[in-house]
Formats: sequence, C-alpha cells, structure tokens
Amino acid sequence: MLWVGSAVVIGVVLAALAFIWVLYLHVLGRYIDVLLRVFQERPLFIVPTGQPVSDAEDVTFPATDGLKLRGCYLRGRSWRRMGVILFGLEFGSNRWGAVPYCDFLLDNGFDVFAFETRGQGDSDALAGYEPMQWVTQFELQDTHAAVAYLKNRPDADPKGIGFFGISKGACAGLMAGSRDRFIRCVVTDGVFATRTTMVPYMRKWVMIFSDRFWVQKLLPTWFYSLIAGGALRSLRRAHGWRFPHLESALRRLAPRPLFMIHGGADNYIKPEMAGELFDRARAPKELWIVEGAKHNQALTVAGDEYRRRVLAFFLEHLVGDEQPISPETAAKLPSELMKADATQRKGSGREPIAGSR
Repeated sequence: MLWVGSAVVIGVVLAALAFIWVLYLHVLGRYIDVLLRVFQERPLFIVPTGQPVSDAEDVTFPATDGLKLRGCYLRGRSWRRMGVILFGLEFGSNRWGAVPYCDFLLDNGFDVFAFETRGQGDSDALAGYEPMQWVTQFELQDTHAAVAYLKNRPDADPKGIGFFGISKGACAGLMAGSRDRFIRCVVTDGVFATRTTMVPYMRKWVMIFSDRFWVQKLLPTWFYSLIAGGALRSLRRAHGWRFPHLESALRRLAPRPLFMIHGGADNYIKPEMAGELFDRARAPKELWIVEGAKHNQALTVAGDEYRRRVLAFFLEHLVGDEQPISPETAAKLPSELMKADATQRKGSGREPIAGSR
C-alpha cells in the first residue's frame, strides 16, 4: 500500500508539473509579442537635461570594453570636502542634469561626479545597442567603470563614496553598490526593478488581452514571474541583452545604509512596487513616499524637505564622526545656512582638514 500511495503522489506531482509546463508554453507563446513591447517601447515622458557648468571638470574615462564615457566632476563649495558622491542619471538625461539634484550638496562641501552611460549624452555608443529605460548589463558595467574612475583619481577619498541616483541610474547604482563596498551608502529616487515591475502590469494586461476569467483569477504571482523570465530570456537570445536582478542585489547591500525616495503619485512605478523592493532590502534602510509626486518629481514637490533629508543622510553615513555638524542639526537647517556656517568657520582661521581642498 505504501508503494501504491507513493506512486499516486508522484504521479499527481508529475501531472501537475506537466500541466504547468504546457500552460507556461501556451501563455508565453500567445503573449510574448505583448511582453517584448514593454522592453522595446519607450515611455512617453519629458527627460530633463542641463547646461554645462563653467567651473566643472569635464571628464572622459574608459568603459570596461574600451568605449569612452563622459562625466563631469563638480567640486564642493564649502571650506572642506565632506565626501564624494557618484550620481546616477535618469534615462535619457545628460551629465549636467545632475546639477539641480545636487546643487545643495555642492553648497555643503560634497564633490559630485555625474556620468553618462554608453549611448547617452556624449558617451560613445555601442554598435547594435540602443539604451532603454531598463537596466542591462551594459549600464551596470559602465557604473562599475565610474566607480573605478573615482577610486583611481589622484584626489580619491580612501574612505569610499556615497551614491545618489534617479530612476534608471538609481537601479544601476544599487546593483553596483551591492558588489562594491567602496560605495558606502545609497540614496535612490524612483528606483525600480525588472520583475517586480513586470508582474503587476502583467496582471492588468491579462484582463485586456484575455477574456478567460479563470486565467485572471487563478494564476499565482510566481507563474507570472515565470512568464516574465521567459520574456527576458527571449530578449537575451535575440539581442544579447541581460537584465540584472535588482531584487536579489538589494539584500547584498547591507549593512551599508539605504534611503529610498519614491513619488506617492508615480503612475509608472507604483508606490506598492517600491514598497516590495524596500521589503527585500535589509536594515539599515528607510523609505520615504512623497505624497503627490509623480515619477522623478519628488524634488519638485518636496523641495527643502527633500534637500534636508538627503543632506542629513550623507552627513550621517558618509561623513560620520568627522562632520562638523550633526545630522539632526542638518535636518533642521536649509543648505544656505549650512553654507554660511561653513563660511564662518573658514573665516575663523581654522585650516581645512588633511586631504580636503
């Protein structure tokens, strides 16, 4: 009887697996064209760009495969260098687009290095590859190249750097930070991952493209994830693109701190998608949902509070015990007062610390 029972159980399991496999092939084959459109069509939004800054250091540095990438190194305007921050640009922006996001950091003594990945701005393009809104292995490679550039500068900070990124740039920076501990802390605004973005949208699409209500109600989340993986593998076979998994990279960032900012009215990457990513990260971590802000609009909506929170985070986690002012005090001060305070200290005759400008 035991053998009979075991055979029945094994038979049921095999039949279930066979059914899942057949259903997987059917759904993937039927809807693969719709899924691929998500990766190959660009969203309709206006991408901000900036104008060159006269006193910036215009930089050309090599990618890992020899392409030439462009960046700008912006020096802090305070009496001492508080730290160095690598800035990851949103999709389609140029390197000068970092200035509106980082001006208050420059006022408070942080150096900022913003760079353009391949095919973006003035950086070399890779033959056969057109950048998309999704992060592929190429953007991740270019972010590692930017970190290597900062490590090898004559004025490199041996303690490491902070990272501040927007949308696509935030995704690549988080993944790079999970692999390179030279990145000591991370701030993201509008970050998103591939599968945790695809699956919720797939649940909505099935109601549009299928009138089979049992499909809409019964298919579990893990099955949608399987279909998403099949679409990604199809793209890899067709184009050679790989889509690194931010979901798994998030857990490797700890114990380095993470501060996630996200728009509460984001119509592209819903706040609940950001919340799912946040749940995957380990402490220390913080999530701030900016009510009323759409995708990449948190700075516009929150303004001074946005600047205070980001500044306080970098003062605490990048500068640490060496800072001349506590993050609690910084959180109560606008950047203009911080700059004035630094000017007063400089006028008092105190010399900058070793290694600062």
